[in-house]
Amino acid sequence: MSQPVFFAHANGFPSGTYGKLFAALAPDYSVCHLPQHGHDPRFPVNDNWLNLVDELIHHLEQQPEPVWGVGHSLGGILHLHAALRCPERYRGVVMLDSPLLTRTDQWVIRAAKRFGLIDRLTPAGRTLGRREQFADHDAARAYFAGKALFRRFDPECFEAYVQHGLQPEGDTLRLRFDPATEISIYRSVPHISPGRVRQLQVPLALVRGSHSDVVMRHHASVARRLPHGEFHTLPGGHMFPLERPLDTAALIKQLFTRWQQRESECA
Repeated sequence: MSQPVFFAHANGFPSGTYGKLFAALAPDYSVCHLPQHGHDPRFPVNDNWLNLVDELIHHLEQQPEPVWGVGHSLGGILHLHAALRCPERYRGVVMLDSPLLTRTDQWVIRAAKRFGLIDRLTPAGRTLGRREQFADHDAARAYFAGKALFRRFDPECFEAYVQHGLQPEGDTLRLRFDPATEISIYRSVPHISPGRVRQLQVPLALVRGSHSDVVMRHHASVARRLPHGEFHTLPGGHMFPLERPLDTAALIKQLFTRWQQRESECA
């Protein structure tokens, strides 16, 4: 019987974009996910992502058993905060290029918000004015192919984004992930935590892309100091789960197999 994984995506990238990664986890693991975080009117984006964590926990509560939590960027932080609040919902957490924020990081974020500099600290400033509408999939494909963010994408993941990242609007296509919501998520990045990370009760692995500019050396140190924490690196940048989905899936499965063995030994 396959084990449940609950996946949470990066900001701006609907879960359908990660289909190749999900398929590579089968048949041993079955992946549950929300199509898009932050778009449920019951859980509007607010400061420190409190409602987004509530949204995730709400769906975890619908699961019949504890899950392996896997999240990319935004998604990894949501899982971390949910696991700090509700460890009984988890067997372990894998954060894919999600920074484990220190108190200094949180102080810098708080100050950036207060002094109106958060758009410089996060990608919010680059998201402003992004093209939202396209004549057809070919036009969108050509546009995204010219962007550095997508340059190293696995071809199947790139095509999945073109298909799942857009939705019909009249005779055209529009970004499925609302740009205003995406910007709001960046601007409300947490400067607080629901608990001390060192008190996390489940295994956690932080996986960094080798060329990432998001996860830094001090974040790796935080992961290594956790009672059940570890740090790994895979080739690629911040978007490595969509650049190297098979390598990412292989590492995730290795982690879960080892953690499951540890569970059995402690039972």
